[in-house]
Amino acid sequence: MNDRGDNIREARRRWEEQVKTSGKVRPVKFTTVSGQPIEMLYGPDDVESINFLSDIGFPGEYPYTRGIHPTGYRGRLWTMRQFAGFGTPDDTNARYHYLLQHGQTGLSVAFDLPTLMGRDADDPRSEGEVGICGVSVSSLADMEILFRAINLGGISTSMTINAPAAMMMTFYLAVAEKQGVSFKDLRGTVQADILKEYIAQKEWIYPPGPSMRLIIDMFEYLNKEAPQWNPISVSGYHIREAGSTAAQELAFTLADGFAYVEAGIERGLDVDEFVPRISFFFNSHVDFFEEIAKYRAARRIWAKRLRNTYGAKNPRSWMLRFHTQTAGCSLTAQQPENNIVRTAYQALAGVLGGTQSLHTNSMDETLALPSEKAVKIALRTQQIIAHETGVANTIDPLAGSYFVEAMTTRMENEAEQYFEKIETFGGVIPAIEAGFFQREIADAAYRYQRELDAKEKIIVGVNEYVEGDEKIEIPILEISPEVEKTQRRRLADIRQSRSREDVERSLHELHQAAIDQKNLMPRLLECTRRYVTLGEMCNALAEVYGVYEEPAVF
Repeated sequence: MNDRGDNIREARRRWEEQVKTSGKVRPVKFTTVSGQPIEMLYGPDDVESINFLSDIGFPGEYPYTRGIHPTGYRGRLWTMRQFAGFGTPDDTNARYHYLLQHGQTGLSVAFDLPTLMGRDADDPRSEGEVGICGVSVSSLADMEILFRAINLGGISTSMTINAPAAMMMTFYLAVAEKQGVSFKDLRGTVQADILKEYIAQKEWIYPPGPSMRLIIDMFEYLNKEAPQWNPISVSGYHIREAGSTAAQELAFTLADGFAYVEAGIERGLDVDEFVPRISFFFNSHVDFFEEIAKYRAARRIWAKRLRNTYGAKNPRSWMLRFHTQTAGCSLTAQQPENNIVRTAYQALAGVLGGTQSLHTNSMDETLALPSEKAVKIALRTQQIIAHETGVANTIDPLAGSYFVEAMTTRMENEAEQYFEKIETFGGVIPAIEAGFFQREIADAAYRYQRELDAKEKIIVGVNEYVEGDEKIEIPILEISPEVEKTQRRRLADIRQSRSREDVERSLHELHQAAIDQKNLMPRLLECTRRYVTLGEMCNALAEVYGVYEEPAVF
């Protein structure tokens, strides 16, 4: 392609010179939301190093740049999975039935802050937070109500929980058991990604070492007992929400994924048995093409690393499967109806990037938990994309775009540079302890905020197109103080009705299994069956593992 390539480059130089003399370019910074410069035009010379067969290929074939399924959305649409949870389990159960009646095809559980931190509703530290940012779940009794009249064998469920993920997983297993549903028929994901907690979200209990051990216990147990269940969803979403760039989200998330792979191999697990059940969770931010390129690069990087570095031979181990949620941090309290538009474009980017499931944020989520009307609009957004826009008719329609392919390769290269930096620390956990990830994200967030302050980046309704005396006229969901009282009463009844002897014996066996470094899942499941509470289990393990305190990062 030498002569042709030289001709194209010469023609491009000539065109660029003409453009420079025209003076018709707006005086703004043309960069992505992550701060990466964007050329005025992309052409064949920007992608001349890309080999179609080895770098792009065909859908359903290595390196899966164009998607993991050979028929794309022609074979099956993405799962429409709205994140929901608030108040009591009764409240959230009613919302689940509402969503299922309106066409949702999977459930996604949002837990409240006490539950995320492994605390019971009657813990003094839970006061004022019970049921506020998600549903309150303190024991098997709560989980039974949460999924009342919902067949766990016929629905896919995602649970966003991390430090106490193993406990919440056993709650779910026990509910299935009571319904008569075989563990082998359960489908879904428990997030469980503790590494991103240390990096970004800051909801942990134990130090990194024992937390990783607990996750691999889940890998080992669920791989055998519930083979359709994904024991972890490695989450870049919260890394992005903390202020990272798209490349940082991509690199840090995949680095965490590789760390889990290595921990599983170290436990003695067969890479081709447990890796196919690892899934991912990405953010879809406002920069349309950058997000699409991120997803395409993620699949390519994962496929190459699993095959070439970890020796995986099963093609399913090479396939990166992911859920997408539109960017919560991009929602604005000002002119909240604008969030409907933002969410639609972000959802479209996730679909064009080939996501397997999708959550669309509601317009009011920056103000409160979403109302039923807002949730319905968010769900209808997905349905309109699926059935009216035509984007599901063909697979990876942006493949071959000079811009998209060049950006996909740039994303891959930036991620590889980060992997090299992480290795200089000795891996993900030492890099966490050194504050590397935290500093990188803080620097990126600071740069972006300065661009907003200087109006180098515009957010409609916030730093431009601002309305004076704006009044918010959308309904807001409010959580009654009665929620906390109800949950405390329910917990008191459970403590009163259960066998104290069974509880003490189960907790003792859990404590001893932790000391002996045995797989904790059978012991946690036995505690669950005896209605031992979440807080009681977490506290029993804290006696062995200790509680993590983050070092200061400057």
